[in-house]
Amino acid sequence: MLRGSKIGLRARHEDDVPILQAELHDDVVNASRAEGGPWRPITHGSKDAPFVVDDKEQKHVSFSVVELDGGTLIGSANLWGIDNHNRFAHIGLGLLPPARGKGYGTDAVAVLCHYGFVVRGLHRLQIETLSDNAAMLRSAERNGFVREGVLRSSAWVMGEFLDEVLLGLLVKDWKPDSEG
Repeated sequence: MLRGSKIGLRARHEDDVPILQAELHDDVVNASRAEGGPWRPITHGSKDAPFVVDDKEQKHVSFSVVELDGGTLIGSANLWGIDNHNRFAHIGLGLLPPARGKGYGTDAVAVLCHYGFVVRGLHRLQIETLSDNAAMLRSAERNGFVREGVLRSSAWVMGEFLDEVLLGLLVKDWKPDSEG
């Protein structure tokens, strides 16, 4: 397990999948805002469920986020679109509703940075998030991510176009002390 100051990132357990699906995917508004595509219902137990991990997939690494104090499952975190040639990846994070607003997101982003830069040897990490996602913007910026641009009206979410913010962090600008 990778440890931050408040959270740990561990391998996804089979028991995590129904909880993450019920709390994150089955919340239509949350999933529509997070997924970058139209929400669709997925049967529990389906091999296509969004939180099922394919251990052979090389361009996507999924973690379950757990509280260090007690080991309670509190969310999902991943590096996706991993490009080993250009040495960059995207960060994704989803916290269960009771875990939001407690600093877990900032800690999870820090641990993902450690994983990406130290374990995987990446040069750049990137986050795309809706412009009104204040929690993710705050978590990213507290970890040294820089706003690099706004993708105007780039996300169709629940009947309207929304702006996305693009944030990036280079390994040379990363401050490992923020890892926790």
